[in-house]
Amino acid sequence: MTLAAALDSLSLDRSLEPKLTDFIALFEKWNRSINLSAATTRDEIVEHIVDSLHVVPFFRDRDVTSVLDVGSGGGFPVVVAALSLPAISFTALEPVHKKHAFLRTAARELALPNLDALAERLDDHSAREYDAACSRATFDLVEWLARGSAFVRVGGIVLGFEAVPRDDLPPTAERHPYTLDGKQRAIICFQRST
Repeated sequence: MTLAAALDSLSLDRSLEPKLTDFIALFEKWNRSINLSAATTRDEIVEHIVDSLHVVPFFRDRDVTSVLDVGSGGGFPVVVAALSLPAISFTALEPVHKKHAFLRTAARELALPNLDALAERLDDHSAREYDAACSRATFDLVEWLARGSAFVRVGGIVLGFEAVPRDDLPPTAERHPYTLDGKQRAIICFQRST
């Protein structure tokens, strides 16, 4: 799927395409020297971006002003979301210093004052009361939903990416399926109730 088609399918503004293309160029440059991701071709990088774009409507369509992204690595989904939603404040946790340096560079070079990258592990992060928390392939999905809930306010949401359907999700978790290059995927949305 092209970036333009992905933006259209998610009702996102086409003006994001050149910003995402700038991110791709920066990612490619850094990935050659520090291995941000196994994605090495432009098509693979675009697939990660399209996958990441699927969280944007969850932030855009709810009362979200602050988001915690855990295990931010090469910027999927946090840089993509920060580019898409400049009015929302994103905090990225990435304990690997080379990847953290990339995130700080991305925030600077892509003009993202709404992205704050911290070289911290989740266990060392003291802030709570985010409106939303997300993580992509950092923890086991069920473990992430439980751990992420401790970092959002009551009524806040925790988002995770599901590649293979699971039958052990919390009963109140919502599955939002989509197709990515012929593969079934889903965003799992869990709302903290207490």
